[in-house]
Amino acid sequence: MSRATDRRIRLLLAVLLIAFAVALGRAVWLQAVHAAPLARMAQVQHRETVELPASRGTIYDRTGTPLAVGERATTVYADPRRVRDPHRAAQIAGRILGIKPGKLVRRLSDRSKGFVYVARKADPADAAKLAERGLDGFGFYNEERRVYPQRSVGAQVLGFAGVDNRGLEGIEAALDDVLAGAPGRQTIVKDPIGRAIEVVSAIPAREGRDVYLTIDHNIQANAEAVLRDTVRRWNATAASAVVLDPRTGSIVAMASAPTYDANNFPQVAARDLARTKNRAVTDTWEPGSTFKVVTVAGVLAEGLMTPQTAFTLPYEIQVADRRIHDAHERSTQRMTVAEILFRSSNVGTVTVARQLGSKGLAAWVDGFGFGQATGVGFPGESPGIVLPEPKWSGSTIGNVPIGQGIAVTGLQMAAAYATVANRGVWVQPHLVDRIAGGQPKPPKRKRVLSPTVAKTLSRLLVGVVDDEGGTGGLAAVPGYHVAGKTGTAQKPVPGGYSRSDYVASFVGFVPATDPRLVILVTVDTPRNAIWGGTVAAPAFQSIAQFALQYLEVPPDAPLSMPTP
Repeated sequence: MSRATDRRIRLLLAVLLIAFAVALGRAVWLQAVHAAPLARMAQVQHRETVELPASRGTIYDRTGTPLAVGERATTVYADPRRVRDPHRAAQIAGRILGIKPGKLVRRLSDRSKGFVYVARKADPADAAKLAERGLDGFGFYNEERRVYPQRSVGAQVLGFAGVDNRGLEGIEAALDDVLAGAPGRQTIVKDPIGRAIEVVSAIPAREGRDVYLTIDHNIQANAEAVLRDTVRRWNATAASAVVLDPRTGSIVAMASAPTYDANNFPQVAARDLARTKNRAVTDTWEPGSTFKVVTVAGVLAEGLMTPQTAFTLPYEIQVADRRIHDAHERSTQRMTVAEILFRSSNVGTVTVARQLGSKGLAAWVDGFGFGQATGVGFPGESPGIVLPEPKWSGSTIGNVPIGQGIAVTGLQMAAAYATVANRGVWVQPHLVDRIAGGQPKPPKRKRVLSPTVAKTLSRLLVGVVDDEGGTGGLAAVPGYHVAGKTGTAQKPVPGGYSRSDYVASFVGFVPATDPRLVILVTVDTPRNAIWGGTVAAPAFQSIAQFALQYLEVPPDAPLSMPTP
């Protein structure tokens, strides 16, 4: 062996010894010095804590019919770094899942990401078909999606739960904590290729609780259909209705038109957010003549006059800087308080209100609950607009008694008439009957009128519908006495009131002798006719007739029923 060869062998041996020494030193350092941190790192790499989603509670109506339910879905995702052919994968996934391949290609081609959604909450059957194709880099996991089986029925009341199953609008948002439950956690150990091999610990999810509403989906669906027909017939901007049980405060129906399919909330909200509003609690309007019952209630309750008290009333009177006149031109006439109400005389109502004075009238406005939220528990409820009495001008006593210069919600007005129907006791309106596992919460109550005054007012309101000079004849329901009031209010605009835009309304209760239902209908900006007795009263009649028959309420005026 040559000396050169011998030197190369010794050099190689030295290199190997040095490498072995470095490796040995590294091993000693890893096992002795850095063992604990590396052990923790290895544990983290092999263990993973995952969230266990909770099922969202179901929303039922008063009959037990589901209005909002959770449905099994499958979310499809992908790791773009493992997708071999993004174009082919996008074509296959797009065809099966109903997704445009163009958008999918861009996501699957982005190799800077290790996770992208292919389809969130897809149909499980479609996801199963895709899984059978065995595309590299694709994964699947189960989720729950919110479905509204009644579609448009009660959509503005129910609201919407988003893709993460959190409530975003309506009852879904108001009771999100109850409906959503609480997610659980599970810690698992994975093998080197990511498969779960052991569950180390688990905290189960707390499922969401079911909610039972006071809404009856049959009465709700009918009310929505009536409003759709009313909007179409009068070419109106919108309409709303409230059906309320005056004895319990239960809201049997709360409808708006136009409406929408709750399953399509994101698309509808993006192009026409107004459709998603629950107008009966979020929108305010000047009530017009329906508000006159507050003025008459005040003078009767304070003993300032009786229904037979009469006044000589000109067509027009001056109040501070305003001239108040009746809706239809007439000669000077003698009218009783009863006639003032059922003929809806503005001049007569202001004359009556002057007997109360500003402080007295303001107290009755407050007593009936105007200017404050009802506490129904619905997101975005408006308290209305009521000017504090110290800020009233000289002409306010000529505006407020006839429903001008004050803004109310439909629910506030329905609750006020329910006070009269319920023998003078205001009952807090509510949409939630009970939550599963709990007892119904009794609504708040307060006495506003004596039973005697409430009975007298009921009799006067029957005259609005039954008497020949009354304005609410089209609200009459065969076989039943109806008590109610029409309203026709100009819409306010900057600097005054519109000459062409009105809100037509009718609110009343039936059967008048033993009220079971209070129904309010408002129609926003009708065309070809503006009067509450013409536009809104027929809608009241249709809603009332269906609900009375559906609930099997006995007639209280059988002689008024048509003969076969």
